Amino acid sequence: MVPSLMLGNEAIALGLVEQGCRVVCAYPGTPSSEILASVRELRQRMNQDIYTEWSVNEKVAFEVALGASWSGLRSAVAMKQVGLNVASDPFFSAAYQGVKGGFIVISADDPGPSSSQTEQDSRMVGMTAKVPVLDPSTPEEARSFIAVAFALSERHQVPVLLRPTRMICHAVQDLQPNNTAIPKKPKVRFERNPGKWAATPRDRYRLHVDLNRKLEEIGNEFLVSPLNSNYAVEKAGEKRIGIIASGMVYHVARDVLKELNLDAGLLKLGTVFPMPKKLVADFIGDYDEVLVLEETDACIELQIPDRNKVRGRLDGTVPGAGELSPDVVTTVLQNLLGNSDGDPTINDALEALSESVDRNRPPPRPPRLCPGCSHRSAYYGIKREFRKRTLYPGDIGCYTLGVNLGAVDTCVDMGSGINLASGFYHAYKHGGQEKPIVASIGDSTLLHSGIPGLINAVTSGARFVLVILDNHTTAMTGFQPTPLNPEAHNGIDSGNVSIPELVKACGVRFVREADPYQHEEFRRVLKDAGRYTLEPEGGVAVVIAERPCRLHQPESVEPHPVLITDECDGCRYCLIAFECPALKLSVDESRVDLDETLCIDCGQCVDACHKGFIIPRSEERLWT
Repeated sequence: MVPSLMLGNEAIALGLVEQGCRVVCAYPGTPSSEILASVRELRQRMNQDIYTEWSVNEKVAFEVALGASWSGLRSAVAMKQVGLNVASDPFFSAAYQGVKGGFIVISADDPGPSSSQTEQDSRMVGMTAKVPVLDPSTPEEARSFIAVAFALSERHQVPVLLRPTRMICHAVQDLQPNNTAIPKKPKVRFERNPGKWAATPRDRYRLHVDLNRKLEEIGNEFLVSPLNSNYAVEKAGEKRIGIIASGMVYHVARDVLKELNLDAGLLKLGTVFPMPKKLVADFIGDYDEVLVLEETDACIELQIPDRNKVRGRLDGTVPGAGELSPDVVTTVLQNLLGNSDGDPTINDALEALSESVDRNRPPPRPPRLCPGCSHRSAYYGIKREFRKRTLYPGDIGCYTLGVNLGAVDTCVDMGSGINLASGFYHAYKHGGQEKPIVASIGDSTLLHSGIPGLINAVTSGARFVLVILDNHTTAMTGFQPTPLNPEAHNGIDSGNVSIPELVKACGVRFVREADPYQHEEFRRVLKDAGRYTLEPEGGVAVVIAERPCRLHQPESVEPHPVLITDECDGCRYCLIAFECPALKLSVDESRVDLDETLCIDCGQCVDACHKGFIIPRSEERLWT
């Protein structure tokens, strides 16, 4: 069969389908989002019966998949590294309680980071939870590691963590289809065992002892695992350098050694926890110095008992943050060899490349909301209504970019905006002060982790305005469905959830819906909400800014073309206050022009010019 070009995430999905995984759950988050979407596509193409679910959050996804494993089915859950924080409670417990059908936890890390609030290392979480960790270095390895992970999970009845990084998830590689038969679906059966599945604290101690035994056995298996490889060198009379690497950094190290024309031993570890200690100790013993290259933390390095000859992140040889790109690894190796000047040819090439990149670098362009995005209109209305003295706790999603419009002051994690709003309210009240507070959260994030905070805010007596930005999808990560706007699960249409009814059930008495495109009406609702928070019987006021994402549902925007009149004086108010990418300063900076290639004719910018120089095109004749 002809090889197929696949993303790393698609390769992971292929591995899951090929190995007979029957339940796959996920919550979207870059760089993991394509995994579940690819499983859905492949199950149809390969005619496989697989249950898939975009869950409401990572904890829910983990526990749904875990239940399937306890019923005897191979299952998997996918998320990004900060999602593992949300799922950490069941993750730690599942290590103790164990599994029945093979269970893989896929946590995609984001060294850099490029689209995350942290660049944390999931391997460290796995090590703390005492869950075996596999670290693939290519899309093909990510796919093939699935088979190893399922077999390991079932042999020792433990969950297994597969940790691809962003460069693995989004790399592309030709993959040869697997000709072996896909395992048949086993009989589904949950066998009662209260001492394991409903373990008490006394049982948990026993399960912990058992887990330690399993890890020792797994570590011994990893000593001869084909997922690890040792490329030794014989070099007498000179300083002998060895490198231990895992993941994508292994390939970076190999390429840099070739470019620098250096001979060094290279140990690739695919089994990073429990680390095969004898294999690593024997490798270290063969060299004068050993450099550990890994992303993003010191997972391997911390497991090495004797680090006298070891150099890495812990002693500052390797930078403590950021990706280990070729230029970083080159600098690390040159410094380690006491040759900071390095090979003149290599340095000249790197310098020339750097100069070329700087010369051709486009002007800085900060991220902005898309043209026609209803979040822009919502934040524009919020800022005009509540002004600068208001506090604006925000949240995670497209709408975090409300910071550009001056309507988002904080962003911590999913659901934090509501809790921070409560904290701000009680802090100011404690200080005998009143402070207007307007929090914002997206529809998907509300369901992910906003509801408990909203219940807490109501019952604690907090007073603030909460704007729920409902754009009918999880837009930031690729338009995945939500329970508010679900798609049929495996052919079953089970209905959806109502935000107004859900919010009312949390105890909120002021609930209003408004279209942020209707500027005057939207601001009137915001004003009413603000007044309610100040009334004697007031409390949390919720405004639902409801309008579909224009990218997801283009038909939701009726065309209202505009023009900018010749009277425009280039005051830049619209550029700063409304910040639509379709509005741009002219070359001579004398006026604002409309970029017709970006404009979607939503007409929202008319209200953004207080001088009246942006008008509907239908009024052109009246104006002239």
